[in-house]
Amino acid sequence: MKISLNWLRKYVDINIPNEELIRLIGARLVEVEGVIDETSKYDKIYVARVEKAEKIPDTHLTLCQINVGTASDSLVQVVCGAPNVREGMLVAWIAPGAIVPASVKEDAPFVIGKRKMLKKYESSGMLAGADELDFGDDHSGIVEIDPKEAKPGDLLADVFNLKDLILEIENKSLTHRPDCFGIIGFAREVAGIMGQKFNDPDFLFKEDTFKDLVLKQTKTGLESEDQKIDIEVSDSKICPRYSAAVLKIKDATEKEKYLTSMQVLLAKSGMNSISKIVDITNYIMLLTGQPLHAFDFDKFVKVGKNSSPKIAVRLAKNGEKMILLDDEEVELNENDIVIASGDTPVALAGAMGGKNTMVDDETKQILLESASFSLYNLRKTQMAHGIFSEAITRFTKGVPCGGTFNVLAEASKEIGGKPVAVKDYYMEPNLQPIVKITTKEINSLLGTNYDEKLIMDTLKNVGFEVQNDKSELTVIPKYWRTDIHIKEDIIEEVGRLLGYDNIIPTLPLHGTADINSMFALKHKIRDLMDKLGANELLTYSFVSGKLLEKANQDQSNSYKIVNSISPELQYVRQSIVPSLLDKAFLNEKLPVEQFAIYEMNKVYRKEWGRDEEDVPVEKNSLGFIIAERKKKETAYYAAKKYVARLLGEIGIVPEFLPLKNSNATLRPFDSNRSAEIVLKNKTIGVVGEFKNSVRASFKLAEYLAGFELDLDAVLQSAKLKKEIRPFSKKSEDITITTDTSYEETLKKVQKEHPGARIEPGTIYQGIGQKTKNMTFHLEFVE
Repeated sequence: MKISLNWLRKYVDINIPNEELIRLIGARLVEVEGVIDETSKYDKIYVARVEKAEKIPDTHLTLCQINVGTASDSLVQVVCGAPNVREGMLVAWIAPGAIVPASVKEDAPFVIGKRKMLKKYESSGMLAGADELDFGDDHSGIVEIDPKEAKPGDLLADVFNLKDLILEIENKSLTHRPDCFGIIGFAREVAGIMGQKFNDPDFLFKEDTFKDLVLKQTKTGLESEDQKIDIEVSDSKICPRYSAAVLKIKDATEKEKYLTSMQVLLAKSGMNSISKIVDITNYIMLLTGQPLHAFDFDKFVKVGKNSSPKIAVRLAKNGEKMILLDDEEVELNENDIVIASGDTPVALAGAMGGKNTMVDDETKQILLESASFSLYNLRKTQMAHGIFSEAITRFTKGVPCGGTFNVLAEASKEIGGKPVAVKDYYMEPNLQPIVKITTKEINSLLGTNYDEKLIMDTLKNVGFEVQNDKSELTVIPKYWRTDIHIKEDIIEEVGRLLGYDNIIPTLPLHGTADINSMFALKHKIRDLMDKLGANELLTYSFVSGKLLEKANQDQSNSYKIVNSISPELQYVRQSIVPSLLDKAFLNEKLPVEQFAIYEMNKVYRKEWGRDEEDVPVEKNSLGFIIAERKKKETAYYAAKKYVARLLGEIGIVPEFLPLKNSNATLRPFDSNRSAEIVLKNKTIGVVGEFKNSVRASFKLAEYLAGFELDLDAVLQSAKLKKEIRPFSKKSEDITITTDTSYEETLKKVQKEHPGARIEPGTIYQGIGQKTKNMTFHLEFVE
């Protein structure tokens, strides 16, 4: 993503040096991958007026005499090959000695000079087109400048504010912040990190574009009373809000006669100028972060074979096909969201419109769309069809549905058409979370001493509503902050906006503390397993549906990952053993007589429900598998020895009873060759051999057994030695760049950190460098 600092300055007062601003953005908002310096890119490029234009016989060239605003009023001769050059027009003249802006990035930038054309006509400089000025790829003619905006002799850079720095932003670090994918949202954050109050544009909260229409509230949302737009959304999860307006327009595909600031801003953001309507929708998207799309209204109605627009938002049918605006035919799948007129798809939602409703020279009315779609579906669409447009990039970050209608109204105003009908489909309006927090809680976690006023002002600067209710702050985020839900989110905002680098690092002040009981139990188990010759594994908590089937477990009891990174990682596992069985196949190929593997991790099942915070209940579990090539004893007894020894070492003597239950943990085990591990009439695990069908599905040998223990239940009865730490020890590594000797540097470190135990680390000195990097390991004991 590209951000123009000049565009930012329209919304926020940047009163610090550019270098400091870029540093702050990188430290407190997002990684800045690069900075494109355009402060001198348009040097020696002037506005000029064509005073005379004479065609050169038998060529496509025109001999022009231009007024460049010099005091002597002498004209400059330029030979121009553009078909649109004419007398009286204002143009962009690249003077001799200037670099053609489009070639600046090349290894050998093209410097314009004086030269003879056709061995006869001297030409000084050139009259530039949009492509030569790096304002897009339009090579149809030279740009024309509005005489109301400039005069001969003006610097082009001054007329269009071209002396600029363009920030190249790393998109991935803003995945959770869709509001920052618009200039307004980005400017709001810049104001916040500079400690300024940001004034949001009025249109974000209210609209007056549709004031001539009679609007009424219905059960599905706001709509115009006279002419209606029928919108049907099959599932609000794929489209929580869909806003649409019908506008009567003139010359839908008309391009602006003059070069505009909007076209320049689009170019700086990496987008081409297409037509007035497309440029406006792209401009509004870059401004607000909300993508829009324009359909030809009459084509839309005709495709659906209806007398009025009937918009259907639904999932595509497998194998359904449509032709997109780029003339490519795509085969849709069940994850794609489509916009349909009647039953016919007219757009691949969030990605690209369809050819059958494309706006063209005959368009008299447009249907303008502003909507919010499921980011999870759009991510799958993006990868399945290889579409990486600016629009889908924003949709895959989760465009907030709170602003679709107001952005639609602002775009309609910019387009300038007459509104005929409007509909805002919004069945389930989002309620913003209310977070209550104290100043003490914020300072306690951050390790700061910020006063209440500073905290409140910091949050208000970026749009939070903050009220002081006695000793507690009530914080309500605006609709665009979809990432704010809990106290820690607010604490993070305060720390980030005020600068983590401003927090003075100190060692935690605390006395002695007991070790976490579960941590101590796992530590004890690791020691015992190591002595027993078992190897610990760490596998993914996410598994495939096939793995669950192989282990005879019910998929419906597993939580499914909505946005899984792989088809093999779609479910959260119910127990540990199936993952170990999957790895046992690889271990059986090794040239060893016996192997034992185990894993301790958390497991989840739908049958356990959710906790008080409405998140899935999680439990700690231990899974174990043993396999041998030479049968010394029944596999069941080999596994039982391990579990009995393990539990005995922590003071637990269980009973081993026949299997009676059939939960997810027990399902892979053979009921005739397995036992429940019972303690005080409560089942805490299972041990035994596996079903033949399970072994066959994992392609495993016959001599194989294992167990799985509920560690939360084990912990309740485990007898662990209470380990108390008399001292708190902290360590830190530091690297010092210096040109002094190791001995001198060590003395400085000792002086700076008295009482610390210091160990030497590495010493590195690059070839030809005078300084070297010395690393020291420091340990502090309280």
